[in-house]
Amino acid sequence: MGNVCFIIFGLILFAILVGFFAYFAEMARRRRREALAALARSLGWRFDPSENTSHDERYKQFKVFRKGHSRYAYNTITGEMTIDGRTLPVRMGDYRYQITTNNGKSTSTTTYQFSYLIIELPFLGAQDLFVRHEGVFDKLAGFIGFDDIDFESAEFSKRFYVKSSDKRFAYYIMHPRMMEFLLASDPPIINLEDRCCCFSEDTKRWEPEEFRAMLAWSEAFFDHWPRHVTATFDRE
Repeated sequence: MGNVCFIIFGLILFAILVGFFAYFAEMARRRRREALAALARSLGWRFDPSENTSHDERYKQFKVFRKGHSRYAYNTITGEMTIDGRTLPVRMGDYRYQITTNNGKSTSTTTYQFSYLIIELPFLGAQDLFVRHEGVFDKLAGFIGFDDIDFESAEFSKRFYVKSSDKRFAYYIMHPRMMEFLLASDPPIINLEDRCCCFSEDTKRWEPEEFRAMLAWSEAFFDHWPRHVTATFDRE
């Protein structure tokens, strides 16, 4: 009888703990929604907290949105920003996906969430460009011949992994002042494809004020694009 009571007590305690965790998780989600809604209002932009399951198809050029399953964007903020005299559509918010693994005995599912910022560009001739901090596996790949693009700055080449469908375009964008800017500012992942530039940081969700800071950073990033590049590739 004592063992049965102990088991029942344990189950009740477990249910209470689960309820507490669920409650606090919901409160955290609600606070985040309210803070992001307030951010959107302060910018004069639109906020949509609903789950958008078509986001991965709309931005399918970015691998970060094609990982796993059960994918959707949420807490979406949309508006426009002016960069170098041009008004550009902007979309930012949170994204969620799941990855399920099976070791032959059991199946487990892990949920990942991160924040993103997408800016649509008018530069029709811009080529694909991918920039992120270089990791250990990148260095190993370099040893066996799978190297990224190297630049005059040894420090920049050591710290950043850069790929592009057009090396000339990469060299135009990654000029000395741009490299200095990236070295000093600890940038997010930069992915330019199909006239859209996506900024994200793997599985990290930005705090509401970090979205505002990321907007300011992205403006500075594009301000570093050389004028002859924007003049060459702008077909508006």
